[in-house]
Amino acid sequence: MLEPRSHNMVDELARIPLFAELQPEALALLAAAGTSRTYAADAVLWLTGQEPDGLYVVLSGEVRIVRARQGRQHVVHTAGPGATIGEVPLLAGGGYPATAVATRATRCFVLEAGEFRAALAGHPELAWRLLRHLSQRISFLVERLDERHGLDVRGRVVRELLERSAAAAGPWFRLAGTQADLAEKVGSAREVVVRVLADLRARGHLESDGRGRYRIPDRAALSALTP
Repeated sequence: MLEPRSHNMVDELARIPLFAELQPEALALLAAAGTSRTYAADAVLWLTGQEPDGLYVVLSGEVRIVRARQGRQHVVHTAGPGATIGEVPLLAGGGYPATAVATRATRCFVLEAGEFRAALAGHPELAWRLLRHLSQRISFLVERLDERHGLDVRGRVVRELLERSAAAAGPWFRLAGTQADLAEKVGSAREVVVRVLADLRARGHLESDGRGRYRIPDRAALSALTP
């Protein structure tokens, strides 16, 4: 859903790593050229193979990039506030290589394809920052691929639980979405993930309050379950 352009969009873009070093005049031009779009949880931003319509910058919420394989959805990566998505087909040509879905209520700044290319041509420093950003993402994806091949499903679930716990403000934390979303992220089926979580609770490695929140009593003991 399109929203009226916010007069604070320049300030919001200035906090985005990709745009952080642009001059105020350049940021004002970008803010005027783009639009703000909001998406409800589980809304699809684009589908695999769809022609790209612009650069998306996540202002709030979260977007997961997923691909289907053998009848299951697998999360390639997730993008939170400050992340940019959708730039690869704009640069390389072709359709989107994966589907983008809002994990929860999300707002994005969208710079249409023509405006995006004009911004790169007019601001070489932006192009260099984008190249660095894409290089970092590739490194992350390679590390994630190595990790996925090196861990079984339980190991991948444990790794996700440890990451969510570390990011939480207190001892209790929530999963990033539903159990089905967790299954997507670790590349397995929901029923397998449910069994893994139940086994971890039965062994005392994980506690649940029955309201979707979890706690790890002993991080070292849980970490020892992964190589």
